[in-house]
Amino acid sequence: MPPTSVLSQFGAALGKSLLGACRDLAPIVFVIAVFQVLVLRQPFPDFLSVLMGLILVIVGLAFFVVGLDIGLFPLGETLAEEFARKGSLFWLLLFSFLLGAGTTVAEPALIAVTREGAVAAAEAGIIEKTPEAIGRYAMGVRLSVALSVGAAIVIGVLRILRGWPLPYLILGGYALVMAMTVFAPAEIVGLAYDSGGVTTSTVTVPLVTALGVGLARTIRGRDPVMDGFGLIALASLTPMIFVMLFGLVVQ
Repeated sequence: MPPTSVLSQFGAALGKSLLGACRDLAPIVFVIAVFQVLVLRQPFPDFLSVLMGLILVIVGLAFFVVGLDIGLFPLGETLAEEFARKGSLFWLLLFSFLLGAGTTVAEPALIAVTREGAVAAAEAGIIEKTPEAIGRYAMGVRLSVALSVGAAIVIGVLRILRGWPLPYLILGGYALVMAMTVFAPAEIVGLAYDSGGVTTSTVTVPLVTALGVGLARTIRGRDPVMDGFGLIALASLTPMIFVMLFGLVVQ
């Protein structure tokens, strides 16, 4: 495709995404403005900074959505389809594990949560209150979450290949979460539950979703709608188990 055509396509997609971002954020802006003006009856603090931040959010969201549409989603689906056509289960599972673990380590939300969790653990006296101890604890939680997501993606890929029912996996996983909650240190339980939510964020979700849909589309007898989704649910579930297990090991 000629460069001018690519730029034209990108410009059209970006313009459409900007309008969509403004539409999506409009209710949030309306609610904040109504409560600030009519309920609190206070002017916006540093209105220019707030306005500039809102503009940056809209632009950033638009670029992110366009990047997903023209980059990450097609890339994930193409990789899944190529691995499925090659017919090598080992390489497909290895790629799935590394994709899940690698994207999770890079999640900004996970980095922030594990850092705050390590600081809180230091203040509670669970670990030494030194930068080295805090860094090791945060990295330990991050690696535990990354390994758990890698394992979850492998299980999800096997589910697509073998046709395992998703509800059985989810119910069994949450039963294990409930059981581990009883035995895990109380200080780690809240962090474990939060880790399940922040894991599936901006980096992990697009590639993992594209992997599942692309794989289900390629394999004969699989429905992309019925079988291609569910990987994110598993990726949200397993970090809770692994982080509580990490807490037991540290304790």
